[in-house]
Amino acid sequence: MHITVYLGASCGTDPHLAQAVRELGAWIGAAGHTLVYGGSKTGLMGLLAQSALAQGGSVIGVEPECFMAQELQYQLIVTRSMAERKAKMIQLGDAFIAFPGGTGTLEEITEVMSQVSLGQLSAPCILYDLDGYYRHLKALLDHMISAGLSSPERQRGIHFARSLSEIQALLS
Repeated sequence: MHITVYLGASCGTDPHLAQAVRELGAWIGAAGHTLVYGGSKTGLMGLLAQSALAQGGSVIGVEPECFMAQELQYQLIVTRSMAERKAKMIQLGDAFIAFPGGTGTLEEITEVMSQVSLGQLSAPCILYDLDGYYRHLKALLDHMISAGLSSPERQRGIHFARSLSEIQALLS
């Protein structure tokens, strides 16, 4: 399975993020899955890719050419723009995970969430709610339903997982 993971190229301030991302990457690699991610060797992205590779997994980075001069990458698909990067990462993915991240992570996973809710994508969309990171987004999605602007059926493929074991259960 190709698992697309959205996350940042920085490490953040919580050391638990690094531990959790290493565990996620190790599981992806050990389970024989292919990691599809943003392509960076730095920050959480780098830790995820290193952990997947260390367990024998395959890694595919997708990065716009504007970042090429800034960093070193693993196996890489170069796109002309961020829009092409998003489309390519969705095309390559069989499942999608948003690890805690910044606005870029949020923007990328909401594209997946939208396609899932519209029935244009039939793949699991998982927000890794590590330490409650995405609880406010979950509350917003619930509010959309209560306001009659969405429905449980539209959000059926959008999942929140609090642990790696919950992610594994959703993908098995």
